[in-house]
Amino acid sequence: MNLEQQKKQARDLLRAIRSGNAEALLRLRRRHARWAEVDEVSVRQLVSLHDAQFVLAREQGFASWPKLKAYAEPASRLRHTRLFVTDVAWMTDRVHGLLRTRSSAGPAALGQIREWHPRFYDRSDEEIRQAPFTEEDARLVYAREHGFETWDDLINRVNFLASNLAATTSEPFMAAFVALQSGAIADFAALLRADPRLAGERGTNGNTLLNLAVSFAGKQDWKGGLSAIEALLAAGADVNQGNDRGWTPLHAAAYSNKPEIAALLMEKGAALDAEAHGAGGTPLIAALFWGHREVADLLGRDSVAPNNLRAAAGLGIPELVAACFNPNGALTPEACSARGFYRPHSGFPDWRPSTDPQEVLDEALVWASKSNRVAVLERLVRVGANVNADPYRGTPLIWAAVCNRAESVAWLLDHGASINQKATFGGLTHGQGITALHMAAQYGHLPVVKLLIERGADRFIKDDLYQSTAEGGAAYFGQNEVREYLRSLGG
Repeated sequence: MNLEQQKKQARDLLRAIRSGNAEALLRLRRRHARWAEVDEVSVRQLVSLHDAQFVLAREQGFASWPKLKAYAEPASRLRHTRLFVTDVAWMTDRVHGLLRTRSSAGPAALGQIREWHPRFYDRSDEEIRQAPFTEEDARLVYAREHGFETWDDLINRVNFLASNLAATTSEPFMAAFVALQSGAIADFAALLRADPRLAGERGTNGNTLLNLAVSFAGKQDWKGGLSAIEALLAAGADVNQGNDRGWTPLHAAAYSNKPEIAALLMEKGAALDAEAHGAGGTPLIAALFWGHREVADLLGRDSVAPNNLRAAAGLGIPELVAACFNPNGALTPEACSARGFYRPHSGFPDWRPSTDPQEVLDEALVWASKSNRVAVLERLVRVGANVNADPYRGTPLIWAAVCNRAESVAWLLDHGASINQKATFGGLTHGQGITALHMAAQYGHLPVVKLLIERGADRFIKDDLYQSTAEGGAAYFGQNEVREYLRSLGG
């Protein structure tokens, strides 16, 4: 928001009121109770600039002109984030996400609370995790972070922008986001040229435009391409600026399995060891969590961070796996360390990773399976990894099915994996009591579906949440080819 523009609009409004403009008089009476019943002659004689400023502030969702002014020009020590979504429900989801992740949050999220909530500014990370923290507290964090004193003030502003789309021009970050999201890259570039500071500003949850652009690039229907990312880099965007969870543009590229973007960011100095969503949550780990072996191979080519067992297994490098064991066969401390990252967003449930050797082995087997690293599966099973374990939201077989890893599926079945075992996957409202066949069908992986059927998968098993078979799941998620195949089996 440009304060000088706001001052000019207030002066223009004052002149219009004094000249007797009917629309201007209506705006004054509607937004300023003091003038609601005053006759027009008196209004035109007595109205002041302060009154016009108050009207303008109230129209834009602010309680007063000083609050608008503080939002437009925050104190230099503050780094308020900028709105870019005009949806109260979306903002509320951010609040609930902070509530869900606080007890297991990494330093970045705890820093968000410490910086913006006055009760926590001098608290340690552990004190913040353990202290009472309500929805009202989380709302206050988001309000203060955006430059508002209260949640109601923030929501008033969001509602104003939602109902006055033309007013988004007063929020340059929001205008840039809209252009970026729609793929209007020429408009986006023009906004960036007009206000180069946009390349360094932070939006809700601390996301920069570079972070958002890389995230959009992971979507198949986005029309932006690399040009928006290159424009931001040319404008001086910080390639290592993380959001309020520590998530950097390189994390976003890894999460979306975009090697070409990751390579560009690495060329510009992107850090391979930046952590997000907990200890050890590097870009490599963000890629391996989803079995994105293409970008993982790029990230792990020169450096493996962190160098623990699940990273070694996910990369499928036998020498790295071997280095995680002492000569007596026990896991090294490094093999079990830096596993604080266990979920990429708050949709996944709470979990507290331990250093229990069995859990570490089982998790490594899951990570090798979803990246189809068959070369290390035998070593892991030989030293005790359980092919049917469900260490965190998915067995090795289920993850291999989700990631369309037919070779891993076959290997696991050959080595004792239970084909019809019910387990978990994803969020609590998504995968409860599901089988590998459910997940392969839902994701439309027909070759894996056929392999599972050929090996004896029961297609009539129903999941625990929705009482749906694999065929029902395929139908619900629009996987028509899989649905027709399962239907063709009759019975």
